[in-house]
Amino acid sequence: MPRSLSNPTAAYQPKATAAKPKDRDPVAAGARDAAVNRAASHNYFLTDRFEAGVALRGTEVKSIREGKANLKDSYGLLKDGECFLLNAHIGPFSHGNAMNHDSLRTRKLLLHKQELRKLEGLTRQKGFTLIPTRLYFRNGRVKCELALAKGKQDWDKRETERRREADKEARAAMARGQRR
Repeated sequence: MPRSLSNPTAAYQPKATAAKPKDRDPVAAGARDAAVNRAASHNYFLTDRFEAGVALRGTEVKSIREGKANLKDSYGLLKDGECFLLNAHIGPFSHGNAMNHDSLRTRKLLLHKQELRKLEGLTRQKGFTLIPTRLYFRNGRVKCELALAKGKQDWDKRETERRREADKEARAAMARGQRR
């Protein structure tokens, strides 16, 4: 006798599981930088780099996750054995209230004492300063990459641009030669 089609049985299909880590926001997951200071490498010679934690308020972290951070005119300052981040713009949180943070407030950078002493000695040399190059997440915490920087003159910037163009042309010529 043929089977009745009035009550068909469906093949077993497993239920959808919770969101996978790849579905997370790349900024929040640490796969992509939250903010990058592109002007830093154009305006300065960057030498040593240091990773520092940033003391933030809750709405600031949420704003950084939304991509509302800008490091363009910011710099680091060493004062009384502590390091601070000045002029870093973190926009107000979209769902914030009257207790939202000030967007340009001075934020404390968290470094080890030995790193602070090393930076103190290096920044006392004439022409050196601390420039934040990027802001990113590591293990759920906001980190700031500080670079020891020495300012470039206009002719330095032109020379860097010339060198970059020459390297680009050389790579293109090599790629053309390999294709033939």
